Amino acid sequence: MILDLLASTATSAADGATQLNPIKLFRDADIVVQAIMIGLILASVWVWTIIITFTFRMGSVKRRCDEYEAGFWEAQSFESYQKEGGRGDVPSGKVAGAGLAEWRRNASVRTIDNEGARQRIAMAMNSSVGEEADKLSDRLNFLATVGSVAPFVGLFGTVWGIMKSFFDIGQQQNSSLAVVAPGISEALFATAIGLFAAIPAVIAYNRFSHRVNGFEARLQRFADKLHSALTRQLEQR
Repeated sequence: MILDLLASTATSAADGATQLNPIKLFRDADIVVQAIMIGLILASVWVWTIIITFTFRMGSVKRRCDEYEAGFWEAQSFESYQKEGGRGDVPSGKVAGAGLAEWRRNASVRTIDNEGARQRIAMAMNSSVGEEADKLSDRLNFLATVGSVAPFVGLFGTVWGIMKSFFDIGQQQNSSLAVVAPGISEALFATAIGLFAAIPAVIAYNRFSHRVNGFEARLQRFADKLHSALTRQLEQR
C-alpha cells in the first residue's frame, strides 16, 4: 500500500514531465530483481549506520585517550592513577594496565632478568595494542565486503532483468523500444542501487582504516614511552 501511494504521488507530481520514477521502477521489476534491490538497500542502510556510529565512536575514544594520557604522565604514581575509577576503561588505560601488570610480576621476584623483563612487558603491551585496534576495526570488514560485492550483486540483477526483457520480446514477437526499454530501465536500476551502496562503503572503509592505523600507531607510541619508564624502574631496583 505504501509503495502504491508513493508511486501514485510521484506519478502525479511528474505528470507531463519526462523523468524516472524510482518507486515505479521497483514495483514493475521482476521479483528476483526486487529481492536484489531490497538486499542492496538494506546493505546501504547498514553501511551508513556503521559510518555514523564509527565517526562518533572514534571521536569519543580519541577524546577519552587524550584525557587519560594527559593525566597519566602527570601522575605521581602510574599504578595509583590506573586504579582510580574508570581510568583503565579506555584503550590507553588497557595498554597501560597490561604493561603495569607484567611489570608487577617481574618486580616481585628477587632476581630480575632485565632483558627478559623488557621483552615480556613489551609483548604484553603490544598484544593489548593489537586487541584495541581489532576492536575498533571490527565492523569495517562489512564496509569492505559491501564495497567489493554490491556492484556485482547489482549487475546480477541487471543481467537477470535484461534476460527477462529479451524473453518478453520473444513472447510478444515485438522488438520495439516500447517493449524493451521499461524492462531494461528496471534492470539497470539494480546496478545503480549497487553503486549507491558500494561507493560510500569504499570511501568510508579507506578513510576509517587510515584512522584506525593512525590510532594504533598512537597507542604503540604510548606503549613504547611507558615501556621505557617501566624498564628504567626495574633497572633501579
